Amino acid sequence: MDAHMLAGKTAIITGASYGMGVAMAELFAAEGANVALTARGKEKLDAVVDKINATAGGGRAVGIVADTKSLADTQRVFAATLEAFGDVDILINNAGIGEQKMIDETDDEWMMHVMDTNLAGPMRYIREALKIFLPKNDGVIINISSVNGTRPFCGATYTATKGALNTLTKNVAMRLVGTNIRCNAVAPGATITPAHIANKAGEQPGGAKMLEYSKHFVYFPGPECEAIDQAYACLYLASKMGRAVRGQVLQVCNGAFL
Repeated sequence: MDAHMLAGKTAIITGASYGMGVAMAELFAAEGANVALTARGKEKLDAVVDKINATAGGGRAVGIVADTKSLADTQRVFAATLEAFGDVDILINNAGIGEQKMIDETDDEWMMHVMDTNLAGPMRYIREALKIFLPKNDGVIINISSVNGTRPFCGATYTATKGALNTLTKNVAMRLVGTNIRCNAVAPGATITPAHIANKAGEQPGGAKMLEYSKHFVYFPGPECEAIDQAYACLYLASKMGRAVRGQVLQVCNGAFL
């Protein structure tokens, strides 16, 4: 018997060229899953794919350059995954845009850009995944949300999309009652990734003004999480360990946002 927790499974992981997406991809492959990884940049994505494929004893990887804002790209990701591995069992909606723009500095173009990536993107991917999951009555959907879904201390559009993603997770889980398809979310707290480091340095769109306004309402006792902590949470939800968990938002924050 294969001891790998995800042996024989195939996972699509969006936004998998750096940070948490890389940790998820490497962990899932180590646990036996074949992984189809997406990102907008080819060079970093190829490096992740090559590393996984050079590691013996796990699943294989393919990389697909794609933008979650594009319906055509989304459909192409699923088609390429089916061509490479023959099935899809797990979807992780990890791709997203972090930002710190205050509401009074948020114009329509930026607002729609972030919403289309952080909320409409996962909706597109879930819709495509269900075309595969519903006929076989099996599958796992994991949305990567944020503590900002309930503690909205970052940018106005970012926090709004993460709150909406939490609601979407529960709505999809309700739709899937009576099936063997599970939908849950992981809500990371402060996690050491390039995006988080840029955020603390005031280098994300919007700078650090919103952090100054919200600092009195946010508790940061530390320690910060590592990317693998979020990957472990996804592994729990994707494997048989999470078989009875549905419609939940699992917050992984080292107790910083209780």
